Order: sequence, then structure tokens, then C-alpha cells
Amino acid sequence: MTIGIAVFDGAEELDFVGPWEVLRMWQLSFGGPDVHLVAATPGPVTCAKGMRVLADHSWATVPPLSVLVYPGGSGTRTQLDDLVVQGRLTELSASGALMTSVCTGSLVFAAAGLLGGRPATTHWGYLDKLGELDGTIEVRPDDRFVDDGDFVTAAGVSAGIDMALHLVRRLADDTTAAQVRRAIQYDPDPPV
Repeated sequence: MTIGIAVFDGAEELDFVGPWEVLRMWQLSFGGPDVHLVAATPGPVTCAKGMRVLADHSWATVPPLSVLVYPGGSGTRTQLDDLVVQGRLTELSASGALMTSVCTGSLVFAAAGLLGGRPATTHWGYLDKLGELDGTIEVRPDDRFVDDGDFVTAAGVSAGIDMALHLVRRLADDTTAAQVRRAIQYDPDPPV
């Protein structure tokens, strides 16, 4: 099994770093699958808040993916009309990859026609847009994440951590997911 986490200019940092932390902890400490950051081309990617990252692979060099994590962020806005990105997502889905998104990454899935007739969620500020992109989507405004079999969508930013822990539970088991959660000391109790 190989997990790919997409990065692109304008990707929201925590949308991919949160799941990356969970999934890499699973890989490195509990024998989980390989996890790779993937970008369109080699070289630095500048994220939504200015963080610069280097992907492990380009889409041309990444091994076949079993799971894709697709973040949101300002960079998704242009992808709603980007046929290359949408084609890549459609091909990955057709290959049997488990397709997951965080925040407005689900908008790109919707624009590619991948969420039709499915329940899905996104960042609270873009729930209406998700429904506008495809009126057959059952928009779930109150869910942190929605698992619909071969597609899992998460709400905004920090919900990606919850989704990634769900993926560990789904792909491994409850015990491993609990061990990963404890290892990263994820026990949300926000001060406000």
C-alpha cells in the first residue's frame, strides 16, 4: 500500500501536514504504509500561508497509489477549471485508489464529477459551493468527515487530522489508530 498526499501552490498547510503527521507516525512507528508528498513537478511548492515544501515525487514518478489525500486551500480555486488536475483525479479514482480530501479539496473532486450522488463535506465557508458544483451531492454541514466507501471527505483544516486517524482505523484497526493518536498526543480540548 502506498499513500500519496498532494501538494500544490496555495495548498493549505495544515490540510496536508496534519494528515501527513498522522500517516507518517503510523508508517514510522507502527508499520503503516509508505507515505509520499506528490506535486505536479519537482521543485519547491509555496503553500497558502507561505510555507515552502519539496515533494518526494512528481505525479510522473510516484509509485502507484492506494490512497490519495487531497488538501484544500486557495490553490484549489483554479483547479476547479483545470482539466489536467481533474483528469489525474479521475484516473486515480478509476484505478481503485481510496480518494480522500480535506477542506476545499472536495470542491476539486466535485468539479471533476467524482462526488455525484454521494454524501460529502468541506470547509463550512464552502458548503454552498460544494452543492453548486454538483446538485446531486448530499452536502453534510455538520460532519467532521464523511466516509462513503471509496471517497472520504473532511471538513476544514484540522478535520483532516480526524480523517487521517479514521483512515488508520479503517486500514489497520482501532488499536493502531489509538496508538497513533496517543503518539502524536492528539486530544483536542481547545481553550476557546
